[in-house]
Amino acid sequence: KPKQTTLHPTHRQVEQHPSTHTGSAHRSWTHSRFRPPAPRDGVEASFIYPSRPPLHSRRAHSFPRHCLLLRRDISMAAHVRGCRCSSLFLSSFFAGSVCFHSGCGFLVRFYYISLHMSAGGKKIVGVFYQAGEYADKNPDFVGCVEGALGIRDWLESNGHHYIVTDDKEGLNSELEKHIEDMHVLITTPFHPAYVTAERIKKAKNLELVLTAGIGSDHIDLLAAAAAGLTVAEVTGSNTVSVAEDQLMRILILLRNFLPGYQQVVKGEWNVAGIAHRAYDLEGKTVGTVGAGRIGRLLLQRLKPFNCNMLYHDRIRINPELEKEIGAKFEEDLDVMLPKCDVIVINTPLTEKTRGMFNKEKIAKMKKGVIIVNNARGAIMDTQAVADACSNGYIAGYGGDVWFPQPAPKDHPWRYMPNHAMTPHTSGTTIDAQLRYASGVKDMLDRYFKGEDFPVENYIVKEGELASQYK
Repeated sequence: KPKQTTLHPTHRQVEQHPSTHTGSAHRSWTHSRFRPPAPRDGVEASFIYPSRPPLHSRRAHSFPRHCLLLRRDISMAAHVRGCRCSSLFLSSFFAGSVCFHSGCGFLVRFYYISLHMSAGGKKIVGVFYQAGEYADKNPDFVGCVEGALGIRDWLESNGHHYIVTDDKEGLNSELEKHIEDMHVLITTPFHPAYVTAERIKKAKNLELVLTAGIGSDHIDLLAAAAAGLTVAEVTGSNTVSVAEDQLMRILILLRNFLPGYQQVVKGEWNVAGIAHRAYDLEGKTVGTVGAGRIGRLLLQRLKPFNCNMLYHDRIRINPELEKEIGAKFEEDLDVMLPKCDVIVINTPLTEKTRGMFNKEKIAKMKKGVIIVNNARGAIMDTQAVADACSNGYIAGYGGDVWFPQPAPKDHPWRYMPNHAMTPHTSGTTIDAQLRYASGVKDMLDRYFKGEDFPVENYIVKEGELASQYK
């Protein structure tokens, strides 16, 4: 049970203020299940819990101190009669309501939106993209700020403090306000919070960084390892989503679909303008740079198209699966590149792969190549790709990953010809959101219980980086 202590007058910073809100405050009590005690000197508090009998008319000296500490980041709405609440902040709070009376006849009623943070509760910050007008269009849309991964009630009912924002950049951002005392940070590749060495140094209480999805390159992993942090992601959560998206973009670029769509929108009709560079996928050679979960699934999805499949990876696929898929292993990337009509990037972003596809590497490819990149934008040399698309050496470039993200309005990939680029969406389908939300909840539950995560989810554990990031 929380330690109880006397309420100090400074915990209720209330000032006299003319008000016309008498009726609303009175009605809020009239329609309440429990009526307040008559106003008297001192402060009275009435509690209404949703799932237990009320502790009615408790005096201030027995009011739990942990519910009254001033805190700058949590403010409660109130109905006020005869006064204005200038600043009453609670560090921990519970579902229900609290009403304060004073001898002057004040009535301040506070409405709470979550259960109180217990002594062992954790402060958890989630950084996701804002849904705005789309938030209510699908009840399973949980990957946004408004959806908050669908774990708010669960976290707060267990005494934890959960803050969700999309404001992540700069010293004045909402994220920056919570860095010093947060215990857990949840972020996402689709709207990444860049966890730099400087931020890690400030985060004195930080213990765990979770990626809701796949790919943790937005985190300074060496700094995280040095600080003893645990970094994990929901491995496999959007494998299907990304592999399907890659296949879609291959077909869109090969069949020259986008110019045809644009003709229709503009009211035009020019078959030759589309057909002169439209090709079948059958019989083409497709190579994937990286054959992890997504790369292997893409190869499996490509098999019915009767194309030639190559792959390059530091680890060879199991021979039986390799035979079943019909893909050929290429140990030397520079040997594989000129053989391919289509190249798909499926390697993680590491210091070794950052800027890997520069002007020289692109020159090793076949002229007229199509490139699909749903891995990470920083694997490519941005300007080299834009130049090669402009001069026709790359016949088409598609993907949904940029650097940085969100991409600035003047990013050259927005304006280069023959591209099939979108915002980073391939791994955040509704199905993927439900999978990575479930995975995050599972890891948080294990974290609270002191249990290990599934081994494949770890990116940094006990100061050691996962092998793919070394």
